[in-house]
Amino acid sequence: MIWDHNIVDKISKKEFLKKIKNFKENDIEVTDHALFRLNEKQRKVYEMGTLKNFVVNKIPIEIGKQKNGNLAVLYYYDENQTIKILLNLKPNKIYIVTFYILNKQQMEN
Repeated sequence: MIWDHNIVDKISKKEFLKKIKNFKENDIEVTDHALFRLNEKQRKVYEMGTLKNFVVNKIPIEIGKQKNGNLAVLYYYDENQTIKILLNLKPNKIYIVTFYILNKQQMEN
């Protein structure tokens, strides 16, 4: 059901960073769903540590709360791309549900 992924509310960077400030990388779990589309070579490139590092150490570009309760968090990935990481925040754990690498052209649409 694609409508569950619609953004229903914007979250400020300040509010998001406040919510995750006490989490460390070992408090973050990458779900199987986040990696199921990747082949073995891609899994080495987009390893769990890389995804966790974005969440705890990078400043997001934009954060939106989806209708399903997950957060869609955009970060700069490189010069021409961003990474969109879908998070499920729990009181003592952050779950990385999935992620997407988007190029500038996809971001403009």
